[in-house]
Amino acid sequence: MARHAGPRLPLIVKSLIPTLSSAFDSQRVTATAFLAELLSSNVVNDLILLESVMDSMTGRQKDPCLLVRVLALRGLGNVAVGAPEKVRKHGAKLLASMVNGMDDRDDPNNLVALEAMTSLSKLLEHLEERDVQAMLLHIAIRIRPFFDSEQPDLRRSSIVLFGNLTKFSEGDCEAFFEQILNGLVTLLLHLQDPKPEVVKACKFALRMCGPNMGCEGLCDMFLNHLREDRSLHYGEFMNNVCKHLMQSYPEMLNRLVLTNLFYFKSTWVDIRAAAPMFIGFLVLHVGEDHCHQVDLEQLIS
Repeated sequence: MARHAGPRLPLIVKSLIPTLSSAFDSQRVTATAFLAELLSSNVVNDLILLESVMDSMTGRQKDPCLLVRVLALRGLGNVAVGAPEKVRKHGAKLLASMVNGMDDRDDPNNLVALEAMTSLSKLLEHLEERDVQAMLLHIAIRIRPFFDSEQPDLRRSSIVLFGNLTKFSEGDCEAFFEQILNGLVTLLLHLQDPKPEVVKACKFALRMCGPNMGCEGLCDMFLNHLREDRSLHYGEFMNNVCKHLMQSYPEMLNRLVLTNLFYFKSTWVDIRAAAPMFIGFLVLHVGEDHCHQVDLEQLIS
């Protein structure tokens, strides 16, 4: 319809908008789905429909029907496709909608959060840097638990979003560096994830994190060894990563060891195997003056 019936759309949109308040879930779902998809076409811009359709989607964020909330967020994310030049103007509102979606409390399977993370990744390159920086830490902390979700889509989307967020970390470099360190072990272990799309997401996120880590050797390793088209010799790679980590951040040893210990009970066998290897390489490369950080009794037990 966007391609072939543009002039008729304003009347159709005008007829559908009242349906968004219908008492019937099925009608609200149908109207929201139509308007959400319409936002992926530039025709909404040409016909001066963008603002009214966007406002309609924003208004559905508290809808009692979960599917309506998911579709509304999808529509707002579609603005990045249909009218990317208008994203900056509405940046604060769009960003607030995505953050609210991630914080949705009535979402047992995290479908709203998944849509919010996917849509935010689409919007990020068009948003004003200062708008993103204001929410950067909140988003990074909020998405971190999804890295280990049982649902591969949530793992992939949250890790890709984390990688995209690193572009905005310059203004608050130290605080975001802490978030990188919090997620580093998880991202490195999930290079052994059973799902190829999650491995691909981890490679991307680590390549994006590299320049923010203040270690040229580590950055080069991530860029050269974690290319999408390149297979990875995981043991050799981790040996070298641990060498750089212990040269640049020896004071991090205990923290890295403790995070790895958590994965000894992982449900994924390859990750369960990678964690003790990770610890072994860390201990191998740490200098004598930092060995005291390791609680050997805890490690051996």
